[in-house]
Amino acid sequence: MRAPKQASVTQPKGLQGQTVRVNTILYCEKWADTVAFYKTGLQLPVTVAQDWFMEFQLTDSTCLSIADAGRTTKNSSQGQGHLITFQVRDLAETRTLLCGAGLAPTPIETHPWGATVMYLDDPEGNRLEFWC
Repeated sequence: MRAPKQASVTQPKGLQGQTVRVNTILYCEKWADTVAFYKTGLQLPVTVAQDWFMEFQLTDSTCLSIADAGRTTKNSSQGQGHLITFQVRDLAETRTLLCGAGLAPTPIETHPWGATVMYLDDPEGNRLEFWC
């Protein structure tokens, strides 16, 4: 009797097959205000805390870091060219949580492709998009 043939598991190729974790770093001039926004306003868990650098966990394998541009060799982009998107389970509940934390997201709107979205800018001017 032969053993049943096992299904082959396809391993991701290229960079996806090598990537364990992703982190985006925002260099900020308004470092303290921006850290407070993500830590207190968005209530993101801190994974690294230094006096010039703060890392926040978004998912098990994704982080967002804030670095004090005045303490690095990188300049702040002053929020230009960044859109950080969050796909959330319940957009209305997310809006209630953000408003309850004293933040002011835009009203929820529907995009032509059918997603419902709202936006919020951090103190550095980076645009955050929350969608369902």
